[in-house]
Amino acid sequence: MSDKMKLSTESYKGVRDFYPEDMFIQNHIFKTWKETVEKFGYVEYSASLLEPAELYRAKSGEEIITNETYTFTDRGNREVTLRPEMTPTVARMVAARSQELAFPLRWYSIPNLFRYEKPQRGRLREHWQLNVDLFGVDSSEADTEIITIAHQIMKNFGAHDADFVIKINSRKILTDLYTYFKLDSEQSHTLSKIIDKKLKITPDAFLDSVEAILGEKAPELIALLSSNETLLTLLGEKNLHSKELIELIEKLQSIGIANIVFDPTLMRGFDYYTGTVFEVFDANPDNPRSVFGGGRYDDLLDIFGAKKVPAVGFGAGDVTARDFLESHNLLPKYTPSAQVYIATLSSEFTDHARTLAEKLRTKDETKNKQGLNVAIDLSGKKVGDQIKIVHKHNIPFVIVVGEDEVKTSEYPLKNMQTGEEVKVKAEEVENVVRK
Repeated sequence: MSDKMKLSTESYKGVRDFYPEDMFIQNHIFKTWKETVEKFGYVEYSASLLEPAELYRAKSGEEIITNETYTFTDRGNREVTLRPEMTPTVARMVAARSQELAFPLRWYSIPNLFRYEKPQRGRLREHWQLNVDLFGVDSSEADTEIITIAHQIMKNFGAHDADFVIKINSRKILTDLYTYFKLDSEQSHTLSKIIDKKLKITPDAFLDSVEAILGEKAPELIALLSSNETLLTLLGEKNLHSKELIELIEKLQSIGIANIVFDPTLMRGFDYYTGTVFEVFDANPDNPRSVFGGGRYDDLLDIFGAKKVPAVGFGAGDVTARDFLESHNLLPKYTPSAQVYIATLSSEFTDHARTLAEKLRTKDETKNKQGLNVAIDLSGKKVGDQIKIVHKHNIPFVIVVGEDEVKTSEYPLKNMQTGEEVKVKAEEVENVVRK
C-alpha cells in the first residue's frame, strides 16, 4: 500500500477509543452506577440506539433534528436518528405498555448516546449515560428518593460532601415569579432560556438580555435571583410551591444530605421539566461545572397520547463522571484481569501450563475456591522476555514451569510487586494470591 493509501489511526472527532486502562475506568463508573441504583430496587432496561426521527421532532422540534443529531435516511426510505438522549425512548416504551405495567416503576439504563455538537471538556459527540427514572409517584417522596440516589452515587465514588453541591429549584416557583412580573408564555419561555445561560455570559450581557423583556424591572428580577431568601419572602410563606420545595430540602437534610442548596437560577435546559429540578455541581475550582442532574417531568407521555404518568429522574454522563473523579484524585488504579501469568522454560511445557491454568481457574465451592484469572505464555520467547511481558501488563503473580515443576507438581509463585517467591502446590496458589 502506498503512503497516499494509508488510513489515519485517528478516531472520529468527538468520540473516544477505550484502551484497556480506559475501559477499566469506564467499567468502574458503570459498576458504581449499577450497584448504587440496584440497592434502591431499580431494574435495568434497554433499547436500540436507532429511533424514528419523528420521535425527536415531536418532542424537541425541527432544530434538534437539523443541527444536533445524526439523522439519515435508511434503505427503506425511513428517516432514522441515532438517539441523542434516552428520555423519549423510555417514554415510548412506558406508553406502549402503560396498561400492563405495574406502577410505580423503578427503571434504569446506561445507553450509548450521540449528539452532533462541538466537542469540549465534559461534552463529546458520543457518550454513555446512566438514566434513572421513577414512574407513577406524584408525591415529593419520589423526588426525595431520586435525589438521595444521586447523592449516594457521588458518595460511592468516594466523594465527600465538601467535594460537591446539589443545587435545587422548582419550575413551579419560576412560573409564580413570571406571574408576579406579568409575563406571557412566550416571554416566560425566552426568559427561562436567558436565566439558563446566566453563568455562561457576562453580567452586563445578562442584564441587557433581561432588560429586553422586563425593561426597568430587570434589576428587580436579577436581585431576586441573587437572593434565595428574598425570592421566597416575595412569594410568601403561603405560596404552595415554595413551601413544597422548602419541605423537600428539609427532608433531604434530615436524612443526611447537608450539601443541598436552593438556587433560583437553576433551570435545566430541557423544556419538559414540570416541577423539581436539580444538578450536582463539582466544588473543585479546577472543574467548576455540573456533573449531572434531572428533575420531575410529569408530562412525559403527552406526545404519545397516553394516560398521564408522573415521573422524576436524572441522567448522569460518563464524561463528566470521569472528569469529576480525576479532579478529586478518585480514579481507580488500573489492575489487569489476569492475576497469575504462567511462563514456560520452553514450548514443550505449554501443555502442562495449560492444564495447570485450567486447574487454577476452576471454581470449587466445597474447598472455598473461587478460581483465578490465569494467562499462559504463548509467545515462545525466552523466560526473561516473558517476565518483561508480566511487568508490562502489571500482572501481580508469575509461575515459571519447567522440567522440575512437571516432575514435582510444585511451582515457584512469585509476587511481582514484593519480589517474594514461594514453592506451592497447585491447590495452594489461590490462597497465596488472595492473601
